[in-house]
Amino acid sequence: MPQILSEFGFSDWSDPWLALFGLLIASAIANADFHRRFQASIRSAPRLDPIELPNALETESFSDTRALPSISVIIPAYNEAVNITDCLAAVLANDLPDSIQWQVIVADDESTDETSQLATLSAEKDDRVQVFTVPPRPESEQWLGKNWACDQAAQKATGDYLLFLDADVRLNEWALRWAIANADHYQTDLLSCAPKIIYGCFSEQLVQPLMALLIAVGFSFEGINDPNLPNKSAAAGPFMLFRTSAYRQIGGHAAVASNPVEDFALANEIKSQGLKLRYVLGLEIASVRMYRSFSDLWEGWTKNFHIAGGGNLLLTVAAAGAIALVFVMPWLGLIISAFGLWLGAPAAGLTLLAAGVALALQIYMRLSARDVIAQPLRYLWLVWMGGGLISAIALTSAIKTETGWGWTWRGRSLAKTSTKTSTKTSTKTSTKTSAKTSAKTSTKTVT
Repeated sequence: MPQILSEFGFSDWSDPWLALFGLLIASAIANADFHRRFQASIRSAPRLDPIELPNALETESFSDTRALPSISVIIPAYNEAVNITDCLAAVLANDLPDSIQWQVIVADDESTDETSQLATLSAEKDDRVQVFTVPPRPESEQWLGKNWACDQAAQKATGDYLLFLDADVRLNEWALRWAIANADHYQTDLLSCAPKIIYGCFSEQLVQPLMALLIAVGFSFEGINDPNLPNKSAAAGPFMLFRTSAYRQIGGHAAVASNPVEDFALANEIKSQGLKLRYVLGLEIASVRMYRSFSDLWEGWTKNFHIAGGGNLLLTVAAAGAIALVFVMPWLGLIISAFGLWLGAPAAGLTLLAAGVALALQIYMRLSARDVIAQPLRYLWLVWMGGGLISAIALTSAIKTETGWGWTWRGRSLAKTSTKTSTKTSTKTSTKTSAKTSAKTSTKTVT
């Protein structure tokens, strides 16, 4: 065996070049498997048909014997001055039949910027828009993230459907029409559309394309949409369309009040109670720019990553390592091998070849993703940096969630007294029961 190793330029089993070669082979295999999983997930992803759904709304899906369903669009907003005007304009530009009753509710979550004033200006121009500032969170209960604002707005909603929409989403003018028709046609209790991601600043270009790939691989559309797999659930928080009766049945946002990753938690509630969840690619109807700076991106993903992955510390650490293996290792191996070749290291040529194979598989994967979900390739050569950042995000998210240290969203602390309990996706505890009761009684008092 030592003779065979020496033929390939390795001194013995302890040679660091042999370790590098092994890591690069593992990286090549990981990239090939990652590509396979991504393609399988995307191939199984349903879409909203831009041709048939409008026709279904008018003729097939809704019979003449019943009225078209009404819809309430709910936009929770905390310091969204940069987004709220354009978001409302896009919503109000939607082309719906005159017979559909609809309202738009902006729940200003005690913003400290001009969110409320700008939303009020839009409301003054269109009586479909209602703006209110949510009351302070009850001190006796733990409400995290946007759950409180969504809960308070839902109590004001009158629609047969409730669309929870993030303020950074921009709808196309046919979005509501298609979504309602699709939800009714498939008798869906929660329709969640993954919008097209807009990449703006440098940090977004580095991180967001890779995050989109990881989400598609980690949360397969096929498993999520399979009613026979109740443990497979996920949703895209920016666009969540509930049948109102189903939303009330699961207890609404009150049921997941203490979970800051409420989209996954609500999807879990829907599916675990035997209701129908449909998770689709919504690239044709909506776009979202999630973060506008590195600080926002870091805060947002370190809030979500660990809990969205199940809150398992070992799995999160393993995920961080796997991400580095897929995205960082080929580039690191290429640089080390090239340097070793320059120094005359005997095994550097072989590791350079392995790095080239792993890198070729990674680039092929990214090219395929560009064709499927419109991912930019501007900083393809900096994938190693994006992958390194995501690995750091994963580890930091685990630390923040488990310890409560620095765990915030837009400056609001998310720290909890019991992180193990809070990281469970489903919150079927006494909090759910008391929150349901509170939601029913507070409907009479909230104005």
